[in-house]
Amino acid sequence: MTLPTSPLIHLIDDDAGVRDALALLIGTVGLRVQTWSDPLVFVEGFDRDGIGAIVLDVRMPGISGLTVLDMLVSQGVDQPIVMLTGHGTVDLCRRAFKSGAAEFLEKPVDDELLLDTLQNAVRTHVRSRQRTRADRLARERFALLSEREHEVLAMIVSGLTNKEIGRALSLSPRTVETHRANLFVKLEAASLAQVVRQYADLAEGRTP
Repeated sequence: MTLPTSPLIHLIDDDAGVRDALALLIGTVGLRVQTWSDPLVFVEGFDRDGIGAIVLDVRMPGISGLTVLDMLVSQGVDQPIVMLTGHGTVDLCRRAFKSGAAEFLEKPVDDELLLDTLQNAVRTHVRSRQRTRADRLARERFALLSEREHEVLAMIVSGLTNKEIGRALSLSPRTVETHRANLFVKLEAASLAQVVRQYADLAEGRTP
């Protein structure tokens, strides 16, 4: 999967004037914008695989932005969500963050604050997608190892020498070296340090 170089900001607000003004503002920093007047149409139709962020108004007729936020989070949407409201309260802000919002801004929103927030959100999303991709690739590489290679790998990571591994598994040092070389190739690792790092990251559920 190649990450796109042009992130897309989804802007959901029932007020056409607000949509047009914010879309024009966001475009000044080179971010693409897609506007939506109906939040339910947005939920059904937007590209979940894309890189970017979501700007969501809290108060809209028919359905609240907080309800939409809950829907997106429950569906596993990973784009950062920035909430906008003209009637902010501490309780509303707390609920938005508790539900998974990345940021909560009050209207009329400060231009620089909004732009900084969205640029940070996009950078965060790119890093998150890169980590997810790296984790998937690492798991795919480890899945290529045979059962014996997994055993040898665990002992390598434990600090055992080829001779010690051979004695433990009743293998000759040459056979151990062959397994060692094969697993290095399958893991696409150029050094022992890389192998140990990959093994540790995968065991802890994270990637470099």
